[in-house]
Amino acid sequence: MARDIFENIIDTDIFGRKKSKKQIKREVLEENRMKGKTAENNYVVRAQLAGYEVERTGKGHDFRVRKRDLLTGRVIYSGVREIKSGNATLSKLQRKTKKKQSNYKIVREDNMIW
Repeated sequence: MARDIFENIIDTDIFGRKKSKKQIKREVLEENRMKGKTAENNYVVRAQLAGYEVERTGKGHDFRVRKRDLLTGRVIYSGVREIKSGNATLSKLQRKTKKKQSNYKIVREDNMIW
């Protein structure tokens, strides 16, 4: 997605032709997907450096994290995390999962790149 110096979307291609609204929307969604993946990768690195085991999960949340006792190897803490970047909101399934699970936490990650 091309943006100008003020972070506004450029709605023309390199030849000066106007992009369709559909094409602009596609590019914005792709940009949001990339931001989300970057935020998730940043979180995994931070959590592993803090001593957590991070496991990718299915639908409803992104990761299951566990902290183990170094001497015994027993699990001290277990929880699930949903990673969000920017102003992203929870989906319907994520809101439902959050109500059901007491150890569900939403983590907001700021991307250094964007």
